[in-house]
Amino acid sequence: MLIKILLFGLLWRIVGNPFLALLILLVILYVLDRRYVGILPNIWRPFQLRRRASRLRIDLHANPHNTSAKLDLARILIERKKYQEALPYLEQTLPIMQESADVHYEIGLCQLKLGRIAEGETFMLKAIELNPRVKYGEANLRLGEALAPHAPERAAQFIEQFRDLHSSSVEAYYRLGQLYQQLGRQEDAKRAYREALDIYRGLPRYSRRQQRRWAWLARMK
Repeated sequence: MLIKILLFGLLWRIVGNPFLALLILLVILYVLDRRYVGILPNIWRPFQLRRRASRLRIDLHANPHNTSAKLDLARILIERKKYQEALPYLEQTLPIMQESADVHYEIGLCQLKLGRIAEGETFMLKAIELNPRVKYGEANLRLGEALAPHAPERAAQFIEQFRDLHSSSVEAYYRLGQLYQQLGRQEDAKRAYREALDIYRGLPRYSRRQQRRWAWLARMK
């Protein structure tokens, strides 16, 4: 915090305007976060997704049976958290892609995010049956998140399965710590957060960028 105050004071002296100095400071902090931490979102990403979605809708208007375009559009909508809008596109592709673990996972994710826990769990478990490592184990993680408020013990089992698939995942141990806290298992939670930080310290430099956000959160806990 002291460094930020000093930097703000320096910028104020340089530009002679406190509001401009604050704006420059915020830009600097944003660039540094995007480069080294990754907590703040990419402000350009929503515009890129909207343009891509618009092109895909045009393609589907010309060719309504384009399964690839439906999948791409659904995935963009999921990234934009428009789960209700994404779901019909995924359901239209399912008869053609019955053996696709990814499609089952994405339908399950939409159902979970829409609060339809039972339906979402059914699709997630089918995705895991088709491919236990679907989306690099994300099905277990998302099931754990969704079940945490209602069935924390089962949620912990899914998170532990995700952790077993990703023994070097800082996020897995952080999520596990959160669930242990919900269960009142404070010592287990502390141990999970410590393990998250230990894993982060042992990661090669090129892997730390992706995991840094979870390490920061674990450190705050």
